[in-house]
Amino acid sequence: YFTGTLNAAKWGAELARSDAKERIYIVEPLGDFENDPNVTDKRFPGNPTRSYRSKSPLKIVAELGSWERHSDEEINHMLSSLKKLSEEGKNVIYD
Repeated sequence: YFTGTLNAAKWGAELARSDAKERIYIVEPLGDFENDPNVTDKRFPGNPTRSYRSKSPLKIVAELGSWERHSDEEINHMLSSLKKLSEEGKNVIYD
């Protein structure tokens, strides 16, 4: 999965389940890719988040050295919202 917007990339880094340092990479798709069906047309018609997925590799061009995180309040709100979706059985991933 990859995105063409910094805001969506920040969410991906901040919500990843890891104890490692949050990282955002600038990538180049090396093959075909499609709109991410888990986000686009289901939640954000027209793909304003520019979210994509690919079965082909992504070439890492660079790491974004510094970026401003969402506030702890925003992150906690998002985590609560995701937990609620899970509890309601609505955390579906479309393959």
